[in-house]
Amino acid sequence: MTDFNIATMARKAKNASRVAAQLNSSEKNTLLNDIATAIENNSDAIIQENTKDITAGREKGLSQAMLDRLVLTEKGIKEISSAIREIIALTDPVGDIDKLSLRPNGIQVGKMRIPLGVIAMIYEARPNVTAEAAALCIKSGNAVILRGGSEAIHSNLAIADCLHQVLTAHNIDEHVVSVIPDTSRTVIEELLKQSDTIDLVIPRGGEGLIRYVSENSRIPVIQHYKGVCHLYIDKYADLTKAVDILVNGKTQKPSACNAFETVLVHTDISEKFLPLAAKALNEAAKVKVHACKNSINYFTGAELATEDDYQAEYLAQEIAVKVVNSFDTAISHINEFTSDHTEVIISQDISRSQRFIRQINSSVVMVNASSRFSDGNQLGLGSEIGISTSKLHAYGPMGLEALTTEKFIVFGDGQIRE
Repeated sequence: MTDFNIATMARKAKNASRVAAQLNSSEKNTLLNDIATAIENNSDAIIQENTKDITAGREKGLSQAMLDRLVLTEKGIKEISSAIREIIALTDPVGDIDKLSLRPNGIQVGKMRIPLGVIAMIYEARPNVTAEAAALCIKSGNAVILRGGSEAIHSNLAIADCLHQVLTAHNIDEHVVSVIPDTSRTVIEELLKQSDTIDLVIPRGGEGLIRYVSENSRIPVIQHYKGVCHLYIDKYADLTKAVDILVNGKTQKPSACNAFETVLVHTDISEKFLPLAAKALNEAAKVKVHACKNSINYFTGAELATEDDYQAEYLAQEIAVKVVNSFDTAISHINEFTSDHTEVIISQDISRSQRFIRQINSSVVMVNASSRFSDGNQLGLGSEIGISTSKLHAYGPMGLEALTTEKFIVFGDGQIRE
């Protein structure tokens, strides 16, 4: 595309970010409501374009996990609109003043939340990201540049048309949301050089994409390489809860990064739990099991687990199983193989659950609940723009507040420094 220039787009986004930063909450909410309506009203056109992507994806041999993330149905589009309306209902963090305190010399010092500026999203499949990331950035007063993958280009551009229609109708700079129409790798390379105009890069997709972005960016990057989520069945577990949570966390949506990939079972409960787990996993989805030598006989057709299995993100109906001889062994295993995403303990012993929470420092740690709740929407953030496992700036699912920063503000009455 000879007339397309990343540096020009980034500069326009920077200018538009100043417009976005000045919108008040009412203006932003009106925009988002109209965007949700526009997406619903254009459902047929979006699905038609999405069908082109699905057809091309199958011809390219995309994995089932990738195709699952790519497909848009009428229900899926309604879910996108619903997610945007949930963002409308969230409190706008921009302009909030916190920690206002009086200093001995009479000045008052506080911190105010402000937008980050320009966010660049680089993502694979997931056309819903186009709409939901745009909505989160608008609500938090940022401009956003969206670079989706070639596998979703028709879907992304169809959704972008809806966004731009609404921005134009409200006489707002359409570069508040920019969707890159070029899916070549050189575009990413150029995008990652725009450190003068882009403030943060958020990659969403496979580990290869995220490592490439992290290693080649001149701009700060929010990192989330993969989701190796662990389920630990403690010796004081309620077996009914344990089986239900295992099945839900593994089989409901195995292509999601918050699905279980490894289950650890305390040896004291293994003889009771493993037969139940084997039966339930087979009935739910005929899950392929990679089992340790102490658990393999409980599973029909299981393979002996290797160390690679305990660091694998299967994103499929597959799971690794290991029997551990103590609570501390379970903690050690998780700390060795963690991806810092989500870890779960099933236990009726409060003190052991509290130890688990204290000793595991993944971005989300749960007690007696499915890892599938490790999601911005389920955690009360509205839609999430990404997940951070890199601890700096944000950690875990990222919502509105994670798209802002703080500036110091000072109120005085003529004070001067002696």
